[in-house]
Amino acid sequence: MVGRKQMLNQSNPQVIINREVVANRWTRVVANEEGVVSVPSEGAVLVPYQYWLNNQTELAGREIAVCFAPDDEPESLPVDANTFAMIACDFPAFTDGRGFSIGRLLRERHGFTGELRAVGDVFKDTINYLSRCGFTAFDVRADKDIVEAAKGLDDFTEHYQSSVAQPLPLFRRRGLVA
Repeated sequence: MVGRKQMLNQSNPQVIINREVVANRWTRVVANEEGVVSVPSEGAVLVPYQYWLNNQTELAGREIAVCFAPDDEPESLPVDANTFAMIACDFPAFTDGRGFSIGRLLRERHGFTGELRAVGDVFKDTINYLSRCGFTAFDVRADKDIVEAAKGLDDFTEHYQSSVAQPLPLFRRRGLVA
């Protein structure tokens, strides 16, 4: 059984933001086994998106960020995405890639320009692909070396496909260089 303190703060002390390892100022809260979310009374707090939807009035005036679960729909966001300084997407398992799509939708369809953070099962092998979908921050899995994980951003020097990070595919970029 996971202790109460662990259920409240699921964040690592450090994260990668804009290619740098920095102190994590956000406290991530998740629901316990009974589905109860306990939000600290002060500080920057990352809450589940569904919790925020149901408790917007209670959370008004707080420094709040939301975390989309894999089955949450960005289209259901009732406010401009840029209302939040940070939005996170949860990757509960390496095999669950729905967060990639959520991140890309937030950037391309909803025009989100703030910090887009990947949380959960995040490690070196996924970071480069996450950045191509628009993620700028990474809460690396606790059992992984965060400095080593940051090196994953440089695993590839060139990409064929277009992405949030590079809207033109390689064949179009090559035609521009004469």
